[in-house]
Amino acid sequence: MTFAFAFSPRRSRRYYRAALMAFFFVMGLVFASWAVRIPDIKNALGLSDAALGSILLAAPLGEMLAIAPAAWLLGRIGSRHAIDAALILVPACLVLLACAPSPALLFGALFGFGFANNVLNIALNTQAVDVEILYSRSIMATFHGMWSLGGLTGGLAGALIAPLGITPLPHFCAIFCLVALTLAALRGWTLPRPVRIVGRSTSATRSGRARLDAYLLVLGVIALGSMATEGAMYDWSSVYFAEVVRPGDALVRMGYVTCMACMVLGRLLADGLVNRHGVACVLRLSGICIGAGLSLAVAFPLFLPATIGFGLVGFGMASVVPLCYSLAGKSTRVPARVGISLVSSVSYLGFLGCPPLIGFLSHAAGSLRWAFCPIIGLGLSIALLVPVLRRLRA
Repeated sequence: MTFAFAFSPRRSRRYYRAALMAFFFVMGLVFASWAVRIPDIKNALGLSDAALGSILLAAPLGEMLAIAPAAWLLGRIGSRHAIDAALILVPACLVLLACAPSPALLFGALFGFGFANNVLNIALNTQAVDVEILYSRSIMATFHGMWSLGGLTGGLAGALIAPLGITPLPHFCAIFCLVALTLAALRGWTLPRPVRIVGRSTSATRSGRARLDAYLLVLGVIALGSMATEGAMYDWSSVYFAEVVRPGDALVRMGYVTCMACMVLGRLLADGLVNRHGVACVLRLSGICIGAGLSLAVAFPLFLPATIGFGLVGFGMASVVPLCYSLAGKSTRVPARVGISLVSSVSYLGFLGCPPLIGFLSHAAGSLRWAFCPIIGLGLSIALLVPVLRRLRA
C-alpha cells in the first residue's frame, strides 16, 4: 500500500501529532469528569439505582446513533472542522448535565453528550490515521493512551474536588474553559485535508458509500471483543471484587484501578511493539492476555490472582480498538471516515450488550463469577480471528 499527500503540509508532522495528543487528552478528561461526579448528580436529583441505570443508557444510545451522521458530517466539512465543533459541544453538554433539573432533561443532556462525544471520537481517529500515515509507522495507540491519561487525570481531579464540597456545575465549567483554551491554542495545528491513499477507490472516496465487506466485518468483530470486555470492566470489575473476591471495602476498587493502569501502560507501549513485531502479533497477544487474565480471575477469585488477572485484561484491551481503527482507516476499499464508522458501529454492539448480559447471566447462574466466563471466549476469539484478518487483507 502506498500513500500520497492530497495537500502540501504547511507544518511539521510533529505539530499535527502534538495537537491530536492534546485533543485526545482533553476528551478523556471530559469523559472522566462526568463519570466521577455521577454520584453527586444522582443525589442532587434523588434518583434510585434503577432510575439512574435507565438514564445512563442515554450516553451509549447517543454514541450509537452518532455513527452514521458522523461519517456523513466528516464527508461534508472534513475532520478538522468536525473536531472544532465537537470540542465545543462535548464540554458544553457536560455543563448541561450539571444544570439538568429533572431526570428527563438529564437523559436528554446525556444523549447529546454521547452523540457529540462519538462525533469527536470518529473525527479524531480519522485525523489520527492520516497523521500516522505521515509517520509511516504505528502511533495510533499513543493517541488512545493520551485519552486514558486524560481519563485518569479527570478521575483523580474529581476525586479531590468532590470532597471539598464543590458542586458539579463550577467543576464542569472549569473543564469547559480548559477545553476551549486548548482548542483555541491548537486548532490551527490539525490537518486541513486528508492524506490520500493511492489505490483507494475514487468513487468510494467521493461518495463516502461502502458496503460492510468481510475485511471490515472481521475488524469490527475483533474490536467488538475488546469493547465488550471494556464494558464489563467499567461496569462490573468493582462489583466482582466486592461480591466474589471480597477483599474489604478499602480494596474493592483495586481490580478496576489495576485494569485501567495497565490499559494506560499497554497503550503507551503498543506502538513500539507494533513497529517491532507487527500488528498481527500484537492483536494475537492482546486476545491471549484478555482470555488468560479473566481465566485467572475466575479460576482463583482471591485478591492477588484476581488483581493480576484484571491487570492482564487491561493490558490486553489497550491495543485492540486503536489498531482496528488504524487498519480500517487505511483500507483502500473506503474512505477513512467510513471505515472507522463501520468498525465502530459493529464494536459498539459489544460495549452496549455485554454489561446487561453479564447481569442476566449472573442472575441465571446465581454467581457473578461464572457470568464472566463468556468474556474469556471473546478475548480468545480476537487471537483466533487474526489469521482470518491477514488472509482477507492480502
